[in-house]
Amino acid sequence: MRWLAALLLGCWLAVAGSALANDKSAVKQAVIQATPQGYVLDADIDIILTPTLEDALTKGINLHFLLELELTRPRNWWFDEGIAEPVRKMRIYYHLLLRRYVVETGYTTRTAATLSEALALLGKVEDWQVLERGALKVGQHYDARLRLRLNTAQLPKPLSIGAVTGDKWELATPWHGWSFEAPASPPVP
Repeated sequence: MRWLAALLLGCWLAVAGSALANDKSAVKQAVIQATPQGYVLDADIDIILTPTLEDALTKGINLHFLLELELTRPRNWWFDEGIAEPVRKMRIYYHLLLRRYVVETGYTTRTAATLSEALALLGKVEDWQVLERGALKVGQHYDARLRLRLNTAQLPKPLSIGAVTGDKWELATPWHGWSFEAPASPPVP
């Protein structure tokens, strides 16, 4: 009986491990920099779509993503102080007439000939204004967490209902955390 239980546990762990290994989407690096207008985020994200999401994209379904950032200031004597939680909405879709992928990030729209190029554009975050000038105290220690996830609420209604129960429609990177000291803002020109 113990042998059978150990075999079942081993099979379950193998299946769970392979499911985690298949989800390779991850934030590779992220950094917050000071500019004369405030603080901006630059990040690189590897995005790997499931076959179901790739198929939906090529059939003309828009995929909406949320880039979520959490900034906190650690405190020893109390809970961490929440500084900001900005969210950036992004979208990718296949334009059937142009036969190109369209990537919308913030106020920028770009096109790509292949899906891999489009995913690279979607995963490249540059100069995203996350805080205004003076929002952070220079030299103070802060913690940040960043992730990208598919916004299943924006899927067409028949798909969003199925997306709640199916993991084929899910995509989320693990939280990528880092600590930094607030840099001094350069002078306004």
